[in-house]
Amino acid sequence: MNSKGAISSDGTSNSSSSSAKKNSKKPRYSRFTQQELPACKPILTPGLVISAFMVVGFVFIPIGLISLFASEKVVEIVDRYDEACVPPTHSKDMVEYIQNGDIDKTCTRSLIVPRQMKSPVFIYYQLDNFYQNHRRYVKNRSDKQLRSKAEEANTEQCKPEDSDGGSPIVPCGLIAWSLFNDTYGFSINDKALEVNKKNIAWASDKKHKFGSDVFPKNFQTGGLTGGGKLNSSIPLSEQEDLIVWMRTAALPKFRKLYGRIEKDLHANDKLEIVIHNNYNTYSFGGKKTLVLSTTTWIGGKNDFLGVAYLTIGGLCLFLATCFILVYVVKPRPLGDPSYLSWNRNPPGNQN
Repeated sequence: MNSKGAISSDGTSNSSSSSAKKNSKKPRYSRFTQQELPACKPILTPGLVISAFMVVGFVFIPIGLISLFASEKVVEIVDRYDEACVPPTHSKDMVEYIQNGDIDKTCTRSLIVPRQMKSPVFIYYQLDNFYQNHRRYVKNRSDKQLRSKAEEANTEQCKPEDSDGGSPIVPCGLIAWSLFNDTYGFSINDKALEVNKKNIAWASDKKHKFGSDVFPKNFQTGGLTGGGKLNSSIPLSEQEDLIVWMRTAALPKFRKLYGRIEKDLHANDKLEIVIHNNYNTYSFGGKKTLVLSTTTWIGGKNDFLGVAYLTIGGLCLFLATCFILVYVVKPRPLGDPSYLSWNRNPPGNQN
């Protein structure tokens, strides 16, 4: 009779033992899984550490100086007007002033150009203590409705600004409803300046997030009105003030682009600004600021980047100097690398 498998001396079948090995859950040995692949294991000698700190210092300090120099070339005019544009008779109750529709909200501000501002001069409005990053505020919009006319009735996430008497509001939601509606008119030396409000929004937003067949409908027409109004004959893809506002800010203090002045402003020019102070920031303790700014290759005025590079570079040079002094005054003998585990027992010699 032929047996299915040979019997070993201990009474077990060889075929059974081989199948048990095949069915074993123990992972197969490999140098990758056992972390035995060749690796770079540098020894941090004093010379290597000092050199690394000095290289970082010598690279970061020039970058910081260049960044600061570029930031200093930016010319900014910053004017906070929310309190200055309230008449003295209403200074004790600013909320009543801003909510009273019978009061003229026009305000004129005079500013002096400190240095020459080469075109384009960017106009921003800055809001403080306005939390556009609040979770309920950010979610209170309908992206599908903004993109397509077929989704006009898609207002599930827009309550309470979802419908007006059963008819959907376009665009719906609190973000659009609270649209910034202060306006600015500029003149210099009694000559009006034209403000270019084209191409102030991201091209990707205009093309992909706001439909060319979607028009405002029932917007700011109910009993509860919020911010600015929209022209119902212009599609949302061309309502750039709305598109800029709908890109919510991450911090409670933010700037948004209002337009551009395509003309050079010279030093000591007198700039007259007619402001229609309509937006209610008084009820929540917010601030409104008008900013005129030029740009350089690094962008707008921002000293943080240069200061950060200078701080890190200076700290690295300081530490390198300290290490050099310690190494010269009180040197320590280096250890013998042959005693390291990977030198005593290299991976290729393991049994």
